Amino acid sequence: MRVPGRLGLIREWPTWVTLAGCYTIWFASLAWHDVLGWWWMIAATPMVTLHSSLQHEALHGHPTNSKRINELLVFPAVGLLVPYRSFRDTHLRHHNDANLTDPFDDPETWYLARADWQRTGSVRRAILNINNTLAGRFIMGPLLGLAGFWRSELRAALDGDSRVRRNWIAHALGVVPVAVLIASADVPVWQYLLVAYVGLSVLMIRTFIEHRASETTPGRTAVIEAGPVMRLLFLNNNYHAVHHNHPTLAWYKLPALWAAERAATLEANQHYHYAGGYLEVARHWLLRQREPVEHPFLRTEGDEPVVPPTLQETPDAPVPEAAIAVETR
Repeated sequence: MRVPGRLGLIREWPTWVTLAGCYTIWFASLAWHDVLGWWWMIAATPMVTLHSSLQHEALHGHPTNSKRINELLVFPAVGLLVPYRSFRDTHLRHHNDANLTDPFDDPETWYLARADWQRTGSVRRAILNINNTLAGRFIMGPLLGLAGFWRSELRAALDGDSRVRRNWIAHALGVVPVAVLIASADVPVWQYLLVAYVGLSVLMIRTFIEHRASETTPGRTAVIEAGPVMRLLFLNNNYHAVHHNHPTLAWYKLPALWAAERAATLEANQHYHYAGGYLEVARHWLLRQREPVEHPFLRTEGDEPVVPPTLQETPDAPVPEAAIAVETR
Protein backbone atom coordinates (compact mmCIF):
# COMPACT_ATOMS: atom_id res chain seq x y z
CA MET A 1 0.00 0.00 0.00
CA ARG A 2 1.44 3.33 -1.05
CA VAL A 3 1.31 6.13 1.49
CA PRO A 4 0.72 9.63 0.11
CA GLY A 5 3.71 11.90 0.18
CA ARG A 6 3.76 15.38 1.63
CA LEU A 7 3.25 17.06 -1.72
CA GLY A 8 0.16 14.95 -2.40
CA LEU A 9 -1.31 15.89 0.97
CA ILE A 10 -0.68 19.58 0.35
CA ARG A 11 -2.30 19.44 -3.07
CA GLU A 12 -5.41 17.84 -1.60
CA TRP A 13 -5.77 20.35 1.24
CA PRO A 14 -9.33 21.43 0.23
CA THR A 15 -10.53 17.85 0.73
CA TRP A 16 -8.75 17.52 4.08
CA VAL A 17 -10.26 20.79 5.29
CA THR A 18 -13.71 19.71 4.13
CA LEU A 19 -13.37 16.36 5.88
CA ALA A 20 -12.33 18.08 9.11
CA GLY A 21 -15.14 20.62 8.88
CA CYS A 22 -17.76 17.97 8.15
CA TYR A 23 -16.81 15.78 11.10
CA THR A 24 -16.42 18.75 13.45
CA ILE A 25 -19.86 20.21 12.74
CA TRP A 26 -21.49 16.78 12.75
CA PHE A 27 -19.88 15.82 16.07
CA ALA A 28 -20.64 19.18 17.69
CA SER A 29 -24.29 19.07 16.62
CA LEU A 30 -24.74 15.72 18.36
CA ALA A 31 -22.63 16.51 21.41
CA TRP A 32 -24.49 19.77 22.05
CA HIS A 33 -27.92 18.76 20.81
CA ASP A 34 -29.49 19.43 24.22
CA VAL A 35 -28.24 23.03 24.08
CA LEU A 36 -29.07 23.55 20.41
CA GLY A 37 -32.56 22.09 20.60
CA TRP A 38 -34.01 21.34 17.17
CA TRP A 39 -31.21 23.36 15.59
CA TRP A 40 -28.89 20.38 16.00
CA MET A 41 -30.86 18.58 13.26
CA ILE A 42 -30.58 21.57 10.94
CA ALA A 43 -26.81 21.51 11.46
CA ALA A 44 -26.40 17.74 11.20
CA THR A 45 -28.54 17.10 8.13
CA PRO A 46 -26.33 18.88 5.56
CA MET A 47 -23.31 17.17 7.11
CA VAL A 48 -24.88 13.81 6.24
CA THR A 49 -25.23 15.03 2.66
CA LEU A 50 -21.68 16.39 2.64
CA HIS A 51 -20.31 13.14 4.07
CA SER A 52 -21.95 11.22 1.24
CA SER A 53 -20.26 13.60 -1.21
CA LEU A 54 -16.94 12.96 0.53
CA GLN A 55 -17.52 9.22 0.17
CA HIS A 56 -18.03 9.81 -3.54
CA GLU A 57 -14.72 11.67 -3.62
CA ALA A 58 -13.01 8.83 -1.75
CA LEU A 59 -14.14 6.10 -4.14
CA HIS A 60 -12.74 8.14 -7.03
CA GLY A 61 -9.31 8.22 -5.41
CA HIS A 62 -9.12 11.24 -3.10
CA PRO A 63 -7.60 12.70 -1.02
CA THR A 64 -4.74 10.15 -1.05
CA ASN A 65 -3.37 7.65 -3.55
CA SER A 66 -4.36 4.78 -1.22
CA LYS A 67 -7.74 3.12 -1.57
CA ARG A 68 -7.57 1.86 2.01
CA ILE A 69 -6.70 5.21 3.55
CA ASN A 70 -9.46 6.92 1.60
CA GLU A 71 -11.96 4.38 2.87
CA LEU A 72 -10.79 4.85 6.45
CA LEU A 73 -11.28 8.61 6.14
CA VAL A 74 -14.99 8.11 5.41
CA PHE A 75 -15.33 4.95 7.52
CA PRO A 76 -17.86 6.22 10.11
CA ALA A 77 -21.32 5.45 8.72
CA VAL A 78 -22.62 8.97 9.28
CA GLY A 79 -25.54 8.37 6.89
CA LEU A 80 -26.33 4.95 8.41
CA LEU A 81 -28.38 3.66 5.48
CA VAL A 82 -26.01 2.62 2.67
CA PRO A 83 -22.73 0.70 3.00
CA TYR A 84 -19.83 2.65 1.54
CA ARG A 85 -18.41 -0.37 -0.27
CA SER A 86 -21.72 -1.22 -1.92
CA PHE A 87 -22.07 2.41 -2.97
CA ARG A 88 -18.54 2.26 -4.36
CA ASP A 89 -19.22 -0.91 -6.35
CA THR A 90 -22.49 0.29 -7.91
CA HIS A 91 -21.24 3.81 -8.56
CA LEU A 92 -18.12 2.68 -10.39
CA ARG A 93 -20.29 0.46 -12.60
CA HIS A 94 -22.44 3.54 -13.21
CA HIS A 95 -19.35 5.14 -14.77
CA ASN A 96 -19.60 2.81 -17.76
CA ASP A 97 -21.03 5.82 -19.58
CA ALA A 98 -22.29 3.84 -22.56
CA ASN A 99 -24.83 2.23 -20.19
CA LEU A 100 -26.10 5.46 -18.59
CA THR A 101 -29.87 5.36 -17.96
CA ASP A 102 -30.12 1.72 -19.13
CA PRO A 103 -32.87 0.11 -16.99
CA PHE A 104 -30.67 -2.90 -16.22
CA ASP A 105 -27.05 -2.02 -16.86
CA ASP A 106 -26.95 1.34 -15.05
CA PRO A 107 -27.26 0.56 -11.31
CA GLU A 108 -28.26 4.16 -10.52
CA THR A 109 -31.05 4.65 -13.04
CA TRP A 110 -34.69 5.33 -12.17
CA TYR A 111 -36.03 4.23 -15.56
CA LEU A 112 -38.01 1.03 -16.05
CA ALA A 113 -37.89 -1.18 -19.12
CA ARG A 114 -41.11 -1.35 -21.10
CA ALA A 115 -41.94 -4.89 -19.96
CA ASP A 116 -41.58 -3.91 -16.29
CA TRP A 117 -43.66 -0.77 -16.75
CA GLN A 118 -46.42 -2.74 -18.45
CA ARG A 119 -46.49 -5.20 -15.54
CA THR A 120 -46.70 -2.40 -12.97
CA GLY A 121 -50.04 -1.84 -11.25
CA SER A 122 -51.87 1.47 -11.23
CA VAL A 123 -50.97 2.38 -7.63
CA ARG A 124 -47.28 1.75 -8.12
CA ARG A 125 -47.37 3.62 -11.42
CA ALA A 126 -48.83 6.62 -9.66
CA ILE A 127 -46.13 6.46 -6.97
CA LEU A 128 -43.34 6.21 -9.55
CA ASN A 129 -44.79 9.10 -11.55
CA ILE A 130 -44.87 11.27 -8.43
CA ASN A 131 -41.30 10.19 -7.73
CA ASN A 132 -40.36 11.70 -11.10
CA THR A 133 -41.18 15.17 -9.78
CA LEU A 134 -38.60 17.00 -7.67
CA ALA A 135 -40.93 17.19 -4.67
CA GLY A 136 -41.76 13.51 -4.95
CA ARG A 137 -38.11 12.53 -5.28
CA PHE A 138 -37.23 14.58 -2.18
CA ILE A 139 -40.02 13.06 -0.08
CA MET A 140 -40.24 9.46 -1.26
CA GLY A 141 -37.09 8.96 -3.34
CA PRO A 142 -34.95 7.72 -0.43
CA LEU A 143 -37.67 5.27 0.64
CA LEU A 144 -38.10 3.84 -2.86
CA GLY A 145 -34.39 3.75 -3.58
CA LEU A 146 -33.47 2.14 -0.28
CA ALA A 147 -36.24 -0.46 -0.59
CA GLY A 148 -34.95 -1.57 -3.98
CA PHE A 149 -31.32 -1.44 -2.88
CA TRP A 150 -31.83 -3.34 0.38
CA ARG A 151 -33.93 -5.99 -1.39
CA SER A 152 -31.21 -6.48 -3.99
CA GLU A 153 -28.47 -6.67 -1.36
CA LEU A 154 -30.44 -9.15 0.76
CA ARG A 155 -31.11 -11.34 -2.26
CA ALA A 156 -27.43 -11.33 -3.18
CA ALA A 157 -26.35 -12.13 0.39
CA LEU A 158 -28.82 -15.01 0.66
CA ASP A 159 -27.59 -16.32 -2.68
CA GLY A 160 -24.09 -16.56 -1.24
CA ASP A 161 -22.47 -13.37 -2.54
CA SER A 162 -19.53 -13.07 -0.16
CA ARG A 163 -18.60 -9.60 -1.41
CA VAL A 164 -21.99 -8.19 -0.42
CA ARG A 165 -21.74 -9.88 2.97
CA ARG A 166 -18.32 -8.35 3.57
CA ASN A 167 -19.65 -4.95 2.51
CA TRP A 168 -22.36 -5.10 5.17
CA ILE A 169 -19.97 -6.35 7.84
CA ALA A 170 -17.71 -3.37 7.14
CA HIS A 171 -20.76 -1.12 7.23
CA ALA A 172 -21.82 -2.53 10.60
CA LEU A 173 -18.38 -1.70 11.97
CA GLY A 174 -18.77 1.83 10.63
CA VAL A 175 -22.13 2.18 12.35
CA VAL A 176 -20.59 1.39 15.75
CA PRO A 177 -18.85 4.75 16.42
CA VAL A 178 -21.94 6.62 15.19
CA ALA A 179 -24.23 4.57 17.44
CA VAL A 180 -21.89 5.06 20.41
CA LEU A 181 -21.94 8.83 19.91
CA ILE A 182 -25.73 8.90 19.51
CA ALA A 183 -26.15 6.88 22.72
CA SER A 184 -23.55 8.78 24.75
CA ALA A 185 -25.02 12.14 23.70
CA ASP A 186 -28.52 10.86 24.51
CA VAL A 187 -29.79 11.77 21.05
CA PRO A 188 -33.18 10.18 20.29
CA VAL A 189 -32.65 7.49 17.68
CA TRP A 190 -35.73 8.52 15.69
CA GLN A 191 -34.35 12.05 15.38
CA TYR A 192 -31.06 10.81 13.98
CA LEU A 193 -32.84 8.48 11.56
CA LEU A 194 -34.83 11.50 10.35
CA VAL A 195 -31.58 13.43 9.89
CA ALA A 196 -30.12 10.54 7.87
CA TYR A 197 -33.23 10.31 5.70
CA VAL A 198 -33.45 14.03 4.97
CA GLY A 199 -29.71 14.16 4.32
CA LEU A 200 -30.28 11.57 1.60
CA SER A 201 -33.28 13.56 0.33
CA VAL A 202 -31.05 16.62 -0.11
CA LEU A 203 -28.60 14.49 -2.07
CA MET A 204 -31.44 13.44 -4.36
CA ILE A 205 -31.96 17.04 -5.42
CA ARG A 206 -28.71 16.55 -7.33
CA THR A 207 -29.33 13.04 -8.61
CA PHE A 208 -32.86 13.92 -9.72
CA ILE A 209 -31.65 16.01 -12.64
CA GLU A 210 -28.15 14.82 -13.49
CA HIS A 211 -29.08 12.19 -16.13
CA ARG A 212 -31.71 11.89 -18.84
CA ALA A 213 -32.53 9.55 -21.72
CA SER A 214 -30.63 10.60 -24.84
CA GLU A 215 -29.60 8.82 -28.02
CA THR A 216 -26.05 10.14 -27.55
CA THR A 217 -23.97 9.22 -24.52
CA PRO A 218 -22.69 12.76 -23.76
CA GLY A 219 -26.26 14.07 -24.03
CA ARG A 220 -27.30 12.03 -21.01
CA THR A 221 -25.43 14.04 -18.37
CA ALA A 222 -26.26 17.54 -17.14
CA VAL A 223 -24.48 20.61 -15.87
CA ILE A 224 -26.24 22.66 -13.17
CA GLU A 225 -24.66 25.99 -12.26
CA ALA A 226 -25.50 25.94 -8.57
CA GLY A 227 -24.85 28.48 -5.85
CA PRO A 228 -21.98 28.16 -3.37
CA VAL A 229 -23.92 26.26 -0.69
CA MET A 230 -25.17 23.54 -3.01
CA ARG A 231 -21.80 23.34 -4.77
CA LEU A 232 -20.15 22.69 -1.42
CA LEU A 233 -22.72 20.12 -0.29
CA PHE A 234 -22.35 18.27 -3.59
CA LEU A 235 -18.60 18.94 -3.89
CA ASN A 236 -19.11 20.45 -7.34
CA ASN A 237 -20.75 17.30 -8.64
CA ASN A 238 -23.41 19.60 -10.05
CA TYR A 239 -20.91 19.96 -12.91
CA HIS A 240 -21.86 16.39 -13.60
CA ALA A 241 -20.98 16.20 -17.28
CA VAL A 242 -17.49 17.48 -16.42
CA HIS A 243 -17.20 14.85 -13.68
CA HIS A 244 -18.18 12.06 -16.07
CA ASN A 245 -15.67 13.33 -18.60
CA HIS A 246 -12.91 13.47 -15.95
CA PRO A 247 -14.03 11.12 -13.13
CA THR A 248 -10.70 11.08 -11.27
CA LEU A 249 -10.36 14.87 -11.12
CA ALA A 250 -10.58 16.28 -7.58
CA TRP A 251 -13.81 18.13 -6.81
CA TYR A 252 -12.19 21.53 -6.29
CA LYS A 253 -10.72 21.47 -9.81
CA LEU A 254 -14.05 20.94 -11.57
CA PRO A 255 -15.18 24.62 -11.70
CA ALA A 256 -12.03 25.76 -13.51
CA LEU A 257 -12.27 22.88 -15.96
CA TRP A 258 -15.94 23.67 -16.56
CA ALA A 259 -15.01 27.27 -17.33
CA ALA A 260 -12.28 26.13 -19.71
CA GLU A 261 -14.39 23.48 -21.47
CA ARG A 262 -17.82 25.14 -21.22
CA ALA A 263 -18.52 25.48 -24.95
CA ALA A 264 -17.28 21.99 -25.82
CA THR A 265 -19.15 20.40 -22.90
CA LEU A 266 -22.45 22.07 -23.81
CA GLU A 267 -22.09 21.14 -27.45
CA ALA A 268 -21.42 17.51 -26.52
CA ASN A 269 -24.24 17.21 -23.97
CA GLN A 270 -26.73 18.96 -26.26
CA HIS A 271 -27.05 21.90 -23.87
CA TYR A 272 -28.45 19.80 -21.06
CA HIS A 273 -27.76 22.72 -18.76
CA TYR A 274 -29.49 24.70 -16.01
CA ALA A 275 -27.82 28.09 -15.73
CA GLY A 276 -30.20 29.09 -12.93
CA GLY A 277 -29.10 26.26 -10.66
CA TYR A 278 -31.43 24.12 -8.59
CA LEU A 279 -33.96 26.94 -8.24
CA GLU A 280 -34.44 26.73 -11.99
CA VAL A 281 -34.77 22.96 -11.71
CA ALA A 282 -37.44 23.46 -9.03
CA ARG A 283 -39.33 26.01 -11.14
CA HIS A 284 -39.57 23.48 -13.95
CA TRP A 285 -40.04 20.20 -12.12
CA LEU A 286 -41.08 20.72 -8.49
CA LEU A 287 -44.59 19.40 -9.11
CA ARG A 288 -44.30 18.36 -12.76
CA GLN A 289 -43.06 14.98 -13.97
CA ARG A 290 -39.69 15.48 -15.64
CA GLU A 291 -39.68 12.33 -17.78
CA PRO A 292 -41.72 9.15 -18.18
CA VAL A 293 -40.69 6.25 -15.96
CA GLU A 294 -40.60 3.91 -18.96
CA HIS A 295 -37.38 4.37 -20.86
CA PRO A 296 -38.28 5.90 -24.24
CA PHE A 297 -35.93 3.83 -26.39
CA LEU A 298 -33.83 1.34 -24.37
CA ARG A 299 -35.12 -2.11 -23.39
CA THR A 300 -38.37 -1.74 -25.35
CA GLU A 301 -38.43 -5.23 -26.84
CA GLY A 302 -40.63 -6.46 -23.99
CA ASP A 303 -38.76 -9.59 -22.86
CA GLU A 304 -36.82 -8.31 -19.83
CA PRO A 305 -37.29 -9.70 -16.30
CA VAL A 306 -38.87 -7.62 -13.56
CA VAL A 307 -36.32 -5.87 -11.33
CA PRO A 308 -36.44 -2.99 -8.82
CA PRO A 309 -36.56 0.45 -10.47
CA THR A 310 -33.38 1.83 -8.99
CA LEU A 311 -30.20 0.83 -7.23
CA GLN A 312 -31.03 -2.52 -8.74
CA GLU A 313 -29.07 -5.73 -8.75
CA THR A 314 -26.86 -5.78 -11.81
CA PRO A 315 -24.61 -8.44 -13.30
CA ASP A 316 -20.94 -8.04 -12.67
CA ALA A 317 -19.51 -5.60 -15.16
CA PRO A 318 -15.99 -4.35 -15.67
CA VAL A 319 -15.28 -1.17 -13.76
CA PRO A 320 -13.90 1.52 -16.08
CA GLU A 321 -10.28 2.13 -15.12
CA ALA A 322 -10.73 5.83 -15.89
CA ALA A 323 -13.11 6.14 -12.95
CA ILE A 324 -10.52 5.13 -10.33
CA ALA A 325 -7.46 7.21 -9.61
CA VAL A 326 -5.60 4.43 -7.79
CA GLU A 327 -6.49 0.81 -7.16
CA THR A 328 -4.39 -0.56 -4.29
CA ARG A 329 -3.69 -4.27 -4.55
